[in-house]
Order: sequence, then C-alpha cells, then structure tokens
Amino acid sequence: MQDQRPGAAQAAAEHADAEPAERIAAIFVRHPLWEDALALLLGTAMVALGIAFYSHAGLLTGGTVGLAFLLKYFAGWPFGLVFFTLNIPFYLLAIWRMGWSFTLRTVIAVGLVSLLAELTPSWIRFAELNIYYAALFGGFAMGVGLLMLFRHKASLGGVNILALFLQERMGLRAGTFQMGIDALIVLAAVFIVPPEKVALSVLGAVALNLVLAINHRADRYMGVS
Repeated sequence: MQDQRPGAAQAAAEHADAEPAERIAAIFVRHPLWEDALALLLGTAMVALGIAFYSHAGLLTGGTVGLAFLLKYFAGWPFGLVFFTLNIPFYLLAIWRMGWSFTLRTVIAVGLVSLLAELTPSWIRFAELNIYYAALFGGFAMGVGLLMLFRHKASLGGVNILALFLQERMGLRAGTFQMGIDALIVLAAVFIVPPEKVALSVLGAVALNLVLAINHRADRYMGVS
C-alpha cells in the first residue's frame, strides 16, 4: 500500500536524487602524495623510453618533444637541454590558468624527462630495432606515460598545457586537439627527415594520441590529485 502522507512523495524523490550524487561523490578519490610521486616517475620513464625508440630510429613526434627532435636532428643540440628550454615560456600559462600545484608537477615532469631522455640510451642498447615497431610502440609508450601524468595533474608542458586547458575549460578532448597540432609539426619535418620516416612519425603520433583520446576522458576516470 502506497504512503499517501503529504510530503512523502517529495521526500522519496529527494532521497532518490541524493543517492546517485552521494555515490558519485564517493567515486572521486584523491590520490595520496606517494601515488602522485610514483606516477610522475613511471610516467616520465615511459615517455623517455618512447623517446629512446624514436631517437634510435630517427623519428619524431609532435609538441615540444617534436620540436626538440627537429633541433637535435638539424643542429645536433642535446635533446634534453632543448626540450627543457622550450618549455620554459609555457610555465607562465600553466601558473595563470592551471595553478601552482599543476605547474610544479609539470616542471618536475619536464625535468625528469629531460634527464631520463639523456640517460636511457646508455641504459638500453638496441642491437636491432625495427623502425615500424619503434614508431608504433614508441608512440604507445609515450601515450601511456602522458596518460599517467595527465591523471595525476601534470603534463610535459607546451602543447600539453594548452590541450589540458582547453579540455578543462572548453570540453575539447586533449587527445583530439594535440593530434592536430602534432600533425602540423610532423609535416614540417619533411625538410629535415626522410619522407618514409615522416610517414612513420605520423603513425607514431596517431598511436600516441589514440591512447589519450580513448583513455583520457573526464567521464571515465574519477581519481583526483
């Protein structure tokens, strides 16, 4: 028999509305500090591994990483130093739009990638590396590394900052935006890198951004830092 008391239906409706909200709030769990630190280390290590694949195969990708590759191939400048320097101007945007916590994590991530990118080739030697494998799985490795950084409120600066800002403020997917920018940078490489390697670099950029486009979505991940 239904309850006909005044206000009973309204109370039931309010309870029904509150219950999903409480469940959703419970899903959002803050990462402890040690998880953030571990994610920064593992994420940057994965990115550095992908960079080692690309450097050995003579490939490149987009963003500030791609620009650092271009300057390395063209002028012979050390990748780590160039990559770190290129990112300095973007920290101002990060502070202004993303906050000090995000900016500090990003500076640490960029510093770790700059360091690990120089050290990894001395730790891992490729006697033989198939260029197609390097393009595909190097892109996947960098994509997974970036995904870990993004989910713990960090990035690798540059285009990553713009991509995250546009996703948070305008709803534009970070992977979709970055894919377009990366394609432009890779296409600019035709003046420095052989056409076959440019084509494989495009494949790698698609692999990288596919990881982000599929996995880095606000409606699918509830962890916060």
